[in-house]
Amino acid sequence: MKTVSRMINGKELSFEVGRFAKLADAAVMVRYADTMVLVTAQAAPEPKDLDFLPLTCEYREKHASSGKIPGSFFRREARPTTKETLASRLIDRPIRPLFPKAWRHETQVIATVYSFDMENEPDVLAALGASAALSISTIPFEGPIAEVRVGRVDGEFIVNPTIEQTAASDLEILVAGSDESIVMVEGASKEISEADFIAALDFAHTWIRELNALQRELVALVGQAKTAVVPNDPPADIIAAIDAAIVPMIQPAIRQTSTKEERGSLRKAMKEAALAAAKAVVEANEAYAELAVEKIVSSAVKSIEAREMREMILTEGRRLDGRSTTQIRPITCDIGVLPRPHGSALFTRGETQSLTTVTLGTKTDQQIVDGLMPTYERRYMLHYNFPPFSTGETGRFGFTSRREIGHGDLAERSLEHFIPDERDFSYTIRVVSDILESNGSSSMATVCAGSLALFHAGVPMKKAVAGIAMGLIKEGDRVAVLSDILGDEDFLGDMDFKVTGTSDGITACQMDIKIGGLSVDIMRTALEQARVGRLHILDIMNQTIAEPNAELSPYAPKLTTIMIPVEMIGAVIGPGGETIRGIVKDTGAEINIDDDGSVTIAAVNQSSADAAIARIRDITRPVEVGATYTGKVKEIKEGLGAIVEILPKKQGLLHISQLDYRRVATVGEILKVGDTVDVKLLELQPDGKMRLSRRALLPAPEGWVEDDRGPRDRGGDRGGRGGRDRDRGGDRGGRFGDRDRGGYGDRDRGPRDDRGYGDRDRGPRDDRGYGDRDRGPRDDRGGDRDRGPRDDRGGDRGPRPPRDGERGEFRDGRPREDKGPAFDGFDD
Repeated sequence: MKTVSRMINGKELSFEVGRFAKLADAAVMVRYADTMVLVTAQAAPEPKDLDFLPLTCEYREKHASSGKIPGSFFRREARPTTKETLASRLIDRPIRPLFPKAWRHETQVIATVYSFDMENEPDVLAALGASAALSISTIPFEGPIAEVRVGRVDGEFIVNPTIEQTAASDLEILVAGSDESIVMVEGASKEISEADFIAALDFAHTWIRELNALQRELVALVGQAKTAVVPNDPPADIIAAIDAAIVPMIQPAIRQTSTKEERGSLRKAMKEAALAAAKAVVEANEAYAELAVEKIVSSAVKSIEAREMREMILTEGRRLDGRSTTQIRPITCDIGVLPRPHGSALFTRGETQSLTTVTLGTKTDQQIVDGLMPTYERRYMLHYNFPPFSTGETGRFGFTSRREIGHGDLAERSLEHFIPDERDFSYTIRVVSDILESNGSSSMATVCAGSLALFHAGVPMKKAVAGIAMGLIKEGDRVAVLSDILGDEDFLGDMDFKVTGTSDGITACQMDIKIGGLSVDIMRTALEQARVGRLHILDIMNQTIAEPNAELSPYAPKLTTIMIPVEMIGAVIGPGGETIRGIVKDTGAEINIDDDGSVTIAAVNQSSADAAIARIRDITRPVEVGATYTGKVKEIKEGLGAIVEILPKKQGLLHISQLDYRRVATVGEILKVGDTVDVKLLELQPDGKMRLSRRALLPAPEGWVEDDRGPRDRGGDRGGRGGRDRDRGGDRGGRFGDRDRGGYGDRDRGPRDDRGYGDRDRGPRDDRGYGDRDRGPRDDRGGDRDRGPRDDRGGDRGPRPPRDGERGEFRDGRPREDKGPAFDGFDD
């Protein structure tokens, strides 16, 4: 086992070889703090009969690396996430140009995250490990290269910042390079200047050289001999014949302004002429009989076309469509081209066109992201689609390619800084770009169309954002930087450098090159040329729409945010979500509640939103004694009264005595379940119980005198009931009959069990003061005698049974042996 290490930003970065995956051609465990990524490099033993490099780069994150179980249904890692796809591209793009052009062995680089410390991102370690693994393997690789992430906090650049530091940075740029040059740039920023961008690249390059030196130490320890690459150059006489046949066709054609279709027709004619010239040479030489002539012709035509085009640009400053190196193609902008989407724009630049829509949604539309970090939600998304017809071709349809994910991510980050905060604009925002024509940078067209569509949708962005793609032609010391490149210039050129931003600075960038590297001076020239082109595009966009629309689309959901007391959140949600579901069902609105008590109501029309708001206000509104409410009868309790819901989930008792001024025999005479009734809140008890009155809202009968004696005092000189020092009389008669209670006349006191709902609170029965006598539970007073429920004891019960206190010493509830004739009235 061999290990080399360096201190980077106060933490140790190490490469370990010889312990993991020993059967692979090369395997390197890259560790930075507690984040660990295993990167392997493997090549097939035999080359494939292809005309391109069969390189595959894969990056995968194991949820176990951060102590998580995947949230998918199957609870295992499935297809690559967006982050994994983007990280795979960050490995592929810098290393692909560094393989020999003749290398045709299938090659795989696989990076797997096995430990993640929640602080240090593993993606740059994967790219670094890919270079290290290829450098020590037998695979021919013109490295090493290193990749670093650069942030800036409080004006100070930081190499490989932590996740927390990245969040606080005003830029995040990933830079890959060799000792001499930059080979890849990817990142986003908050309107930084071109000078600051170059300073970030210079800072990154310093650390890149340091990490390349560390890789060379590893190669010195465990490096293997490289596999020889056998050139497969076609015979020179065949190439000469093809050259003679097509150069006279190419030179005048490329100097005429032409469309993509016209250049396609020319290319087809050149291939036919080249094939005829090549076959003539092959037929004349038997040694060439086994050659794949069509492949030779296809490759030769591309090479000759690239040579002639590049020479024309370098010597004449003239491009395929007649423009100069700094000229931008004609641009048209249209907004509102689609009636029903919440925002739409059509951006056309030359033969590149993006139709982009904006959809405004609610909190439930946010995307849930489950990765190594704790699960979180995204409220802003941009998706990019590249159908095959956009290039006038057929092809596979119905899946999202790596290229589409990468281009969409670049456009998303370009606009992200200007998406308003959720507190200011609580909508979920989805932008979708459909590329309808493509001859040039469709991702930069997406940025422009996306900005226009967001303005049209009424999203309160502070500034418009535009993007431009820069190209490069480099032959030795001769260099030409091209603004707004065509598809052919991208294919036949040396660089694709995309820069997005506002009139005040850069918001995102992405650079890929096909040559060994790029100097900082060339990048400085490209950035300045991009700035001028970007300002030109922004001026045209601002002529179409200079600021966001003040009004949203009538088809967009209307969002209203209200605040409720935090302690009332549970009442609005209800048991198991019953209450809030009922509001949603009845009003058609969508409701989202945050922990701080903010409630967002979304509805297509205002009446639906108003109805939902009213329901929520009713639930959270405090009740007031003396106030009048219109309630709904939820339950009838005969002999007692009615349970009335005066506000959602707030119920009180409307006692039978409070139904009317007249004596009411049954509640059903006046109310039934489901009726609405106006009531007045008489009392709100400390435990939340409410006493209601219907009678208080009715006109009093003529001559009515309100009993103002208030609640009767049952205490005072009476003492506890256990004293029994007052004469209760002899024959009490039936318990509920017309017995004389000592001067109360015809007053209807209601059933005994219900007296606690009146004006006087007599407390629980066991507290009424029975003296020292322990009567035990009520059900046990009768001993063997079954007295039945209290309400069923009948009317005329006859003389009451003697109490123990009057009969003898047995006070423990046991039946006496000799009860005497007092029990003759019970027919048990």
